[in-house]
Amino acid sequence: MAAATHKILVLDTGKEWGGGTNSLLELLKRLDRSRFALQALFYHNYRQGQGDTIQQVLQQWQVPCTILPPLSQPLWAKLGKEISRGLLTPFKTQRQHAVAAIENRWRIQPRAQQIATQLRQGGFAALYMNNQPESNLEGYFAARLAGCAVIQHCRTRPMLSPAAIHAANHADAIIAVSPSVATHLQQCGVQDVPMHVVMNGIDVQQIPPAYQTARTALGLPRDLPLTVTVASLLPRKGVAELIQALALVPEMVLAVVGDGPQKSELQLLAKRSGVAERVLWVGFSATPLQWMAAADIVALASASEGLPRVLLEAMLCARPVLASAVSGSRDVVVEGETGLLFPYQDTTALAHAWQRLAEDYRLRQQLGQAGAVRVRQQFSIEQYVQGVEQVFDSVLGQTT
Repeated sequence: MAAATHKILVLDTGKEWGGGTNSLLELLKRLDRSRFALQALFYHNYRQGQGDTIQQVLQQWQVPCTILPPLSQPLWAKLGKEISRGLLTPFKTQRQHAVAAIENRWRIQPRAQQIATQLRQGGFAALYMNNQPESNLEGYFAARLAGCAVIQHCRTRPMLSPAAIHAANHADAIIAVSPSVATHLQQCGVQDVPMHVVMNGIDVQQIPPAYQTARTALGLPRDLPLTVTVASLLPRKGVAELIQALALVPEMVLAVVGDGPQKSELQLLAKRSGVAERVLWVGFSATPLQWMAAADIVALASASEGLPRVLLEAMLCARPVLASAVSGSRDVVVEGETGLLFPYQDTTALAHAWQRLAEDYRLRQQLGQAGAVRVRQQFSIEQYVQGVEQVFDSVLGQTT
């Protein structure tokens, strides 16, 4: 293999393994190593369920990965934030500025120095950041200190402080995972930077398990009416709304594939709603595609998304999708053609659309087949990787 033209440091400040992690890994696995030499810098060496850690996965692909040791918040910072929140309770803007200033001093600036050292010592041409501006502020400072380019991959619809907007406007490029995310960033004031929309992609060449094969492997009855949701158990993922709506969709069973801090609360909600016996708590699964292949319907009721891989994978399995009409999901689902959309948190509308799918086998087949065509045409992993490489080329001055 020829020597790579430019060295890129990949920064990920996340705390857990999610869809954004999977999309990043699919990218790193496939980037052209003859042009881009990669190293990774993570804050947490998280793992996928009981599987390998992120560092172990990257080592398999010859991507050196450093885990930065955690910073311990000093007592003065903790007390300072508590006092600021207490004294400035009536003054929201001043309170936010005070807390941000303390956070900047004890965490962001020390982190920026650590990252800048990595950039200088490694001779990197660019810092590529995987999360969003608000959680990557130290990266912007570090790139400025080290004198290298900074590329932000924004994988979700972010909340942006003035500091984050200012930082993002000084990036060399921003990659938005969907048109909705790009529009949101621009509406927030991120307007002075090249903005590229590169949709997430999946491996559309993989062949999902057949419906009955997947059911047999999972020990599910052949005739069980099954809806699957794949999500972290957090309020923003809308699993509570699915459980509430389930009470209005008789006979349907909901399989919840995922784990998280809201699990006990959700289990109690299912009991109170009278549907506890119709909810399967699968927990984390390393093979969520198998669950989607075994489903009649795949649902996602999130408050917002960047561009959800779960919907792409459901469509690859030719399953109809039922999703909240929010950013990201709207970019994937064509209402009435590849799935049904409902207003976020409107459990009545959710239940109505859900029941419609549950009762109409022909509609489920029609939507599922159209989704399979759409995902293969517009959301391939090759298109995704090529799009990111083109952004790298535009920033680093390379030609293919």
